[in-house]
Amino acid sequence: MATIKDSAKGRLEPSFQARKSVTNYKERQARCWPPLWLERPRKDTGTSGAELSVPFPTLGEMWAAGALKVRDCLAATSVTLRRCLKLGATMAKSKFEYVRDFEADDTCLPHCWVVVRLDGRNFHRFAEKHSFIKPNDSRALHLMTKCAQTVMNELEDIVIAYGQSDEYSFVFKRKSNWFKRRASKFMTHVVSQFASSYVFYWRDYFEDQPLLYPPGFDGRVIVYPSNQTLKDYLSWRQADCHINNLYNTVFWALVQQSGLTPLQAQERLQGTLAADKNEILFSEFNINYNNEPLMYRKGTVLIWQKVEEITTKEVKLPAEMEGKKMAVTRTRTMVVPLHCNIIGDAFWKEHPEILDEDS
Repeated sequence: MATIKDSAKGRLEPSFQARKSVTNYKERQARCWPPLWLERPRKDTGTSGAELSVPFPTLGEMWAAGALKVRDCLAATSVTLRRCLKLGATMAKSKFEYVRDFEADDTCLPHCWVVVRLDGRNFHRFAEKHSFIKPNDSRALHLMTKCAQTVMNELEDIVIAYGQSDEYSFVFKRKSNWFKRRASKFMTHVVSQFASSYVFYWRDYFEDQPLLYPPGFDGRVIVYPSNQTLKDYLSWRQADCHINNLYNTVFWALVQQSGLTPLQAQERLQGTLAADKNEILFSEFNINYNNEPLMYRKGTVLIWQKVEEITTKEVKLPAEMEGKKMAVTRTRTMVVPLHCNIIGDAFWKEHPEILDEDS
């Protein structure tokens, strides 16, 4: 029987096939985009030939259709994104990646002092081309100190530095984990920062002397396991400063004041001891080496110290029309240059914070 007479309602009930057709239509509504209900309503015909009007969807049906479509779009986007990421990971691990195995492990030993020492490359020629004053040019020494201060301000893990002539040594904290303690990183950062600063600040110290060509510096990394070995290293560099400066002072006195050629002055000083050189300076040139500036004889030590700075600040009270300038004192931690003896225990007792285990 296609239909059943409903006397109470006075209308025809749709058959099973007609009801199934309506249900299938609603399911298609949820899967299609744009939804079918955006189109003109249509009529469906059952097996009996009776025309059945399909009702317009409710607000809940419209919301369900939209939510289902958004969910399907997000799922498709997620699959596409995963495929792209998988493809990117495959590309990063290419067949050429094996070349990384050739990189040497240059990690410095833990709980050790890391020292980076740089030297000027062929600085005898550089000093000659730029007319450095012999035996010591204070402009060049102050420029070296300025560059070392710049390095310490940029790389704050450095606790002390020592410099003389065309070299500087920088000591990093024992517990420093800077760049995972890679020696190549220590060396390249220090040398590049120092060399660029040398060019940048050149005019501040050599006003009338143009920079004819850029200077070069080489570096090396040394690891010292204990406080004593570190102190011995710095003592060695200061002793080297004394030996070299004493020789240069006598050598250039013989050349500039006695008229000897460089070769003759070298032959004159060959085999002489420190006492002999002091005697030549005093007896022939009336120079007491002990009266030479400490910067020449002892080199330069750079450490962090708290320094009080006095600055001028304008203070304006609410009841006043114009502000008053007042001197304000503030304390800052800065890199301070010292010219002193670091051989022995006196310096280290005065500055125990340098070798502090917690530094």
